[in-house]
Amino acid sequence: MRNGLAVLAVACSMLVGCSPDAARESSATSRPNIVLILVDDLGYSDIGAYNPDTFYETPNIDGLARDGAMFLDGYAANPVCSPSRFAVLTGKYPSRFAATDWFRATNWKPRFESRYDPASFEQYLPLEETTLAEMLKANGYRTAFLGKWHLGEDEKYWPEHQGFDVNVGGHSKGSPPGGYFSPYTNPRMSSGPTGEYLPERLTTEAIDLIHSYEGGGEPYFLMLSYYTVHTPLQAPQDTVDKYADKQSAEVFASEEQVWTGSATERKTRISQSHSVYAAMIEHLDRNVGRVLNALEELGAEDDTIVIFTSDNGGLSTSEGSPTSNLPLRGGKGWLYEGGIRVPFIIAGPNLIATGTRIAAPVSGMDLLPTIRELAGIYERTEQGVDGQSLVPLLNAEIVAADRAMFWHYPHYSNQGGFPGAAIRRGQYKLIERFEDGRIHLYDLSSDLGEQIDLAEQRPDLTAEMRSELHQWYEEVDARFLLPKPPFNESAWRPGQSMEK
Repeated sequence: MRNGLAVLAVACSMLVGCSPDAARESSATSRPNIVLILVDDLGYSDIGAYNPDTFYETPNIDGLARDGAMFLDGYAANPVCSPSRFAVLTGKYPSRFAATDWFRATNWKPRFESRYDPASFEQYLPLEETTLAEMLKANGYRTAFLGKWHLGEDEKYWPEHQGFDVNVGGHSKGSPPGGYFSPYTNPRMSSGPTGEYLPERLTTEAIDLIHSYEGGGEPYFLMLSYYTVHTPLQAPQDTVDKYADKQSAEVFASEEQVWTGSATERKTRISQSHSVYAAMIEHLDRNVGRVLNALEELGAEDDTIVIFTSDNGGLSTSEGSPTSNLPLRGGKGWLYEGGIRVPFIIAGPNLIATGTRIAAPVSGMDLLPTIRELAGIYERTEQGVDGQSLVPLLNAEIVAADRAMFWHYPHYSNQGGFPGAAIRRGQYKLIERFEDGRIHLYDLSSDLGEQIDLAEQRPDLTAEMRSELHQWYEEVDARFLLPKPPFNESAWRPGQSMEK
């Protein structure tokens, strides 16, 4: 992959006019391996391929983007991690299951400066749902999970019970227990030598699995889900020192209101200059390079689809605010583009779009139907999904998917984000705030930073998109805010204003 992925003849299953029987016969002998690299909290602007002016060094990921299809409008399904991961594994909007916030221990209770409580939500991936891993396993794939899971407190919901034959490090927690350096306190991974760095360990385990799978005659699905770059911010000191020598002054701008009546604003980082965060990014990139090199050395690159993405936008408004998402507004925990727009790369054989950039909105929930088609799976073992296959985009058959995309976050985020929802259709994005029913409309084609609110200038479009969003609430049985005592109003519902 370092020198570019070979573009093989397009598989029969992707050709117009190919019979289903012929497609199945072809797929039986040419099913690709799938390596899905999911990074935690990685921002859209953290990668050189998406941001040539980035402070960070990402040559291996940039090379993957050059060799593959780079989606310019890639999204996570939610501005925080657990719901986005839920969407990747099920292909569905997490709001269908009220899995709308990050999962945590049941004794965790937030405090908010608001008259409302966040919506109630569920905190597990139901066992009756057919996951991406279960779909592939049922069709002859060997399956392995490594890294962050964060989809259920009880171990009965962990990877080994959701279709993965192997689980290295996946359990209930969203940040690495014990930190990034061994000894770890991970119930699904033993400690290594003192001082071992977690991304290196997970990558070594992944490469060992790839070596064991090669030559076995069956395709494999390996999901490498790095804890990086989630807090705590930790990296080897020599790499930190490298960036400390070149960092600029840390620059913040106080520009984001959090929620109605809040006593504070959030300072948003507007300069990428955090040396520890930069070191974490470099080690992430090095380890992605190790995986790509292993595939190349084994001669497996022409049989393997590699997918690279993140579970939400970069952390720019809290917990040290280590990165800047500019030109995007906001970050992790926000419904603005900085919270949901992420790197999104697919590279591998049989992709006509190899080496191109695709300007079509896509989502993490599209990965399940995309992988299903790339793997030549025609008998669906999973329930109906919300995501759409990206194969027509990858084959340059269409230039954009004609659909609306939705985000629903009825919570007050740790990062300051307000409860609300959003819809994107074409170039326009509408945000509805749940505290007071306010509406914002942005034209992303000319205002990627979401600074110019067009709601009053475009009342017809605003009403149309708001109506479509409200219809979607009904479809997924969305949950909303709950008023705190002593207020006696009913819970917020679409169309209501709770402002006094």
